[in-house]
Amino acid sequence: MITFDTEPGRYRHWKLGFDGPVATLILDVAEDGGIKPGYKLKLNSYDLGVDIELHDALNRIRFEHPEVKSVVLTSGKGRMFCAGANIYMLGQSSHAWKVNFCKFTNETRNGIEDSSRGGGLKFIAAVNGACAGGGYEVALACDEIVMIDDRSSTVSLPEVPLLGVLPGTGGLTRLIDKRKVRRDLADVFCTTAEGVRAERAKQWNLVDHAAPPARFASLVRERALALAAGSDRPQNAKGVLLPPLERTLDAEGYRYRWVDVRLDRARRTADITVSGPSEATPSDLPSILSAGARWWPLAMARELDDALLMLRTNETELGTILLKTRGSIAATLDSDAAMLAHCDNWFVRETIAYLRRTLARLDVSARSFFALIDRGSCFAGTLLEMALAADRSFMLALDEGDNEAPRLALSAANLGCLPMVNGLTRLEARFCGERAPVDAIAERAGEHWDAAEAMALGLVTFAPDALDWDDEIRLAVEERASLSPDALTGMEASLRFPGAETMETRIFARLSAWQNWIFNRPNAVGDKGALKLFGTGTKPSFTWERV
Repeated sequence: MITFDTEPGRYRHWKLGFDGPVATLILDVAEDGGIKPGYKLKLNSYDLGVDIELHDALNRIRFEHPEVKSVVLTSGKGRMFCAGANIYMLGQSSHAWKVNFCKFTNETRNGIEDSSRGGGLKFIAAVNGACAGGGYEVALACDEIVMIDDRSSTVSLPEVPLLGVLPGTGGLTRLIDKRKVRRDLADVFCTTAEGVRAERAKQWNLVDHAAPPARFASLVRERALALAAGSDRPQNAKGVLLPPLERTLDAEGYRYRWVDVRLDRARRTADITVSGPSEATPSDLPSILSAGARWWPLAMARELDDALLMLRTNETELGTILLKTRGSIAATLDSDAAMLAHCDNWFVRETIAYLRRTLARLDVSARSFFALIDRGSCFAGTLLEMALAADRSFMLALDEGDNEAPRLALSAANLGCLPMVNGLTRLEARFCGERAPVDAIAERAGEHWDAAEAMALGLVTFAPDALDWDDEIRLAVEERASLSPDALTGMEASLRFPGAETMETRIFARLSAWQNWIFNRPNAVGDKGALKLFGTGTKPSFTWERV
């Protein structure tokens, strides 16, 4: 079983250092440290285990080191920054493993950009050697790229000419959307296996700065301090430690403090139940800071994030996820109010960002999500986002005046601070960008709506009564389980993100669709395919049809 929690004392591939407002993440991959057996992580290449450590290190910087304002990513190996994803790992991996690996690395790099946009944390790639494929994609996620000009180091995206696949973590999209590289130059760059040296890389806007070896370290430091000067992260605040997750694993699922996951492999489903905060919710900033990682919004987000990753990687055949909540609507709304009242505080802001990234991970998961709103549910405020993210929602309709009738409630958290990767709130996405229904619902924030009101507002899909509830849910789940998982993944990804696209939606949708297809084609993964034959000295044999 693959788990996603770690801590610096267990890192094998990254070294983390701090010097005032600058943190340095040094990639020094242990060749024999693959997350699975059967390959060596040579040339600072990476696999899922390397990226799990990076994901953890970024969260340590965000929460445990508020004094850090800029992060330098560089290599601990001479003349080699990073060779990208390990090709031998990809060559022996299942299709599902390759796709989920690419998705997680995409999310980690998107998280770097999310922290830069909304968290005041800036990033510099200090490219101190050859930088290829996914290594350059790491650099592309940073705010600036500083490259050593030693007359031999290059940057490259060699996937097309060498492997018969595409850059898997947003390289193509970031070249033209983010770095504004002219598409004819991008075409040359992406079909040139040997890459581009520093002088031309700077001319083509592939990097921001270049310096000879004697000047390289001082330029990196200079740029890191310049970016740090523009950050609003606090200089003297006390960090919040992220303790190990309290998680119990057994054959039936995963148990956390606020999140419970129940697996039903016979039905190919999983139940995720998220509990709302207790009645004693911290409302003032000192109490929130004192609670630290035990503060409900952060504790819940960490657990839900871990549960989604565990399901994605370890339970690939459980295609339908039933989302449930339990708790007090009033306490959940109070928690949201406290969170938003103190959103200018660095810790609260980082917690909101963690929630935002966790919910975005749910949005792009290749699973069907059904929200079940029944007795004891607590789909309010932050937790309402889960129902709004679901592909369908079912709300139990009970007689008027029944004290057990479930309710929905909106908070200001639903109106802007937790957007999807397309920049829309989930309410806006639900109504395909139409303002009238969103504005009508927003005017009634704080009200508690029963099933009839929720249906009238367009917030739920169906509202069965108690007599029909079990049968309707059972039939809906059975029907979903009978459909093609591949077709459902494509359908859901198309329907979840209406309206204008962003760089992130193009990376997840356009790139993922092509990469899924290309990873199944014989030119890449057949017995004579480029990905299978890489490193053997044998030239791949392509079928030449354009399909």
